[in-house]
Amino acid sequence: MPHALTILGSGYTAKVLLPLAQRQYAQVFATSRDPDRHLTDLKPEQRIRFDLTQPETWPLIPPSTDLLWCFPAVPIALVQQFAETALLQARRLVVLGSTSAYNDHLSTEYPPSWVDETAIIDFNKPRVQGEEFLRSSYGAVILMVSGIYGPHRNPIDWIRTGRVARSRKFVNLIHVEDLAATCLAAMRHGEKGTIYNVSDGTPRTWDEICETVERRWAVRSSVSPEPQPMGKRIANRRLCELLKADGVRLRHHDLYQALEQIEEVTVNEAGPSQ
Repeated sequence: MPHALTILGSGYTAKVLLPLAQRQYAQVFATSRDPDRHLTDLKPEQRIRFDLTQPETWPLIPPSTDLLWCFPAVPIALVQQFAETALLQARRLVVLGSTSAYNDHLSTEYPPSWVDETAIIDFNKPRVQGEEFLRSSYGAVILMVSGIYGPHRNPIDWIRTGRVARSRKFVNLIHVEDLAATCLAAMRHGEKGTIYNVSDGTPRTWDEICETVERRWAVRSSVSPEPQPMGKRIANRRLCELLKADGVRLRHHDLYQALEQIEEVTVNEAGPSQ
């Protein structure tokens, strides 16, 4: 069993990851700017106060643990200083990036071509600069994460509230449970300095998703009033190979089956009507 893991920035994904990690690591720590308020589900000795913008909190990170970096790696100057202070060269490091790093303005074809890990990234984006520094200088494994969904982060609610609307734009999604499994697989089997796209492998348009949600759940959607970008179609072959090496596979290929499960959980949590 590996010795210890520290999760830098414990948010939505970390809540799902923590119980999995605790079965595979002897110790698991999680950080927050205000751990006693946001990490109450953890034992006090597992909670760490950490803020990249406050260097006085950096020494609180336990030495020699694996690190899962869950927040944007900005600003670059602080990322560089922290990397040197925390001796990242001697650690196993996985960083959660975003598929927004890929430049999607280079083609006008529709549907857009598939985007794999060799695609051009946008170095004008500050978080991309930080991620690339950690990858090239410290061997970080970078996970280019698609849109995360799951319980309490439900695309049906996004449609219901008007956060998204019908359009021809392609969207790529990953269930939070699959993302959590990917993080642990990357810790064990990810090749240092390598990028992995994290997506369920089935790009869909918001037109398709909205139409299906209306038909199955009677949730009406609006049409986007503004022209939308084409979006991307994210390839996930390298991810599937990583998961296979870890003896697991994606659990949520079918978006609509996953949404059915999320809706059932939501209804059950609401309890009986009064």
